[in-house]
Amino acid sequence: MEYLITDTRVGVAKQNFVVGQEHLPKEFPCNFDLQHKVLQGGKQAGTELITLKVGDLVLRVSPTRGMGIIDAQYKDVRLGWDSPVKEIVNPAFIELTKQGGLGWLEGFNELVVRCGYQWAGHPGEDGGEMLSLHGQIQNIPASVVRLNVDTSPPYRVRLSGRVDERCFKRAEFEVWMHLDILPGESAFTLTDELINRGAYAREFQVIYHNNFGSPLLEAGAQVEIPVAQISAFNKRAVEGLASWNLMPAPTLGFDEEVFNIRPLGDSQGDTLVMLKNASSQRAIALRFKLDQLPVFTLWKNTDTPEQGYVVGLEPGTSFAYNRRYQRDLGLVPQIGAGESRLFQQQFEILTNADAVQRVSTEIAQLQSQASPEVLSTPLVDLNS
Repeated sequence: MEYLITDTRVGVAKQNFVVGQEHLPKEFPCNFDLQHKVLQGGKQAGTELITLKVGDLVLRVSPTRGMGIIDAQYKDVRLGWDSPVKEIVNPAFIELTKQGGLGWLEGFNELVVRCGYQWAGHPGEDGGEMLSLHGQIQNIPASVVRLNVDTSPPYRVRLSGRVDERCFKRAEFEVWMHLDILPGESAFTLTDELINRGAYAREFQVIYHNNFGSPLLEAGAQVEIPVAQISAFNKRAVEGLASWNLMPAPTLGFDEEVFNIRPLGDSQGDTLVMLKNASSQRAIALRFKLDQLPVFTLWKNTDTPEQGYVVGLEPGTSFAYNRRYQRDLGLVPQIGAGESRLFQQQFEILTNADAVQRVSTEIAQLQSQASPEVLSTPLVDLNS
C-alpha cells in the first residue's frame, strides 16, 4: 500500500494528512498511526512534521529539514537531546554562511542529521570556495515524500523522501532516504541512496550526525566501539584521549572533545557502536557497513544542559575536518556520472541488561582482532 504525501513534479502537497490503523489490512500486527501537519509560529512556520507510530516505537521526521529525524521514543527510552534550539526551524529562516559559515547551528536539534553531500565538516575555504558547516542537505526540503506499508508479513513500514542537492555547474545529486520499521521491533533502519544525475564525476562527503542526550547520556555512561585506530581531532581533545569513551556529568566550560576513529569490522565489513547508560540497563546500538561509511567521529559535547548536553555517534565517509584537509587522508571520494552509493544504518534500542551485555560481548569479540592504535597527535595540524 502506498500513500503519496508530496511530489513536486505532479503538484501533490498534502497537509494535515493521516493514515490510521483502519487504513491498513486487518492482519497488521500492531497499532499504527501517521500524522502529518504543518507547524505555525516563530521560525518553525511552514515546517512539515510527520509523527509515525508503529507499535511502541514513535518517530518524528521533518520533510522540510531534509527528512531529518527529530527524535524517537520506544517505551521509556527516549532518543534525542535537548538543544538550545527549541523549534523545528524552517530552512527559509537559516543563512548557512552566517557567523563565518556556522549558520547551520541555528536549526541544529535533531536526533539524526545528515551532513553532506557536496561537502561535510567544519566551515572554511577549499580551492577558493567558502564551505559552510556540514553542508546543505539538512536544510533542503524533500521534493517527494511517501509512505509504503507491506500487506504481507513482516509488514514492513517504509517512510521515504527524495531530497535534491542541485546547483548549476556544481552538482546534480538526488538522494533517496528510506526509514524502515518492522512492527514489534525496537529498531529502525535508515537506507540512503545518493545518485549523481550529472554528466561529470563529483566529489562527495557524508557524515551521519546521530545525537543522544538523557536518559542514555549521563555521568558514567560509556561508548563502546571496536577501534582499529583513534586520534584526537585537535589539540584540545588530546588531553581527553585517556577517557575518550567515558561520559562525565554536565560540566560548565567543558565545551567539546572530538575523536577520530577507524573501526574494526567483521569478515563482512559490518561494525557497530553502543552508547549505554551508567547502569548498563539501557542503550542504543548503531550498526553500519565499513565499505559505505569507513570512519567514525565521536563528538562529546558534555557541557551544561542549557548549552546542550549531548554526544554524537557519527559514521561517515569523512572525519569532521574541512574538506581541504581530507583529500590527503583519502576521505574525499568521488561518484561517477550516473552512479549511486548506498549508506545504511540500523538503530537498535536496548531496554534491559541482557540485551546490553549481548551487544557489549559482540563489540569485545570484534576488538579481540587487534589492539587499538592510539595516535598521540591529531591527523591534521589545524594551525598550518
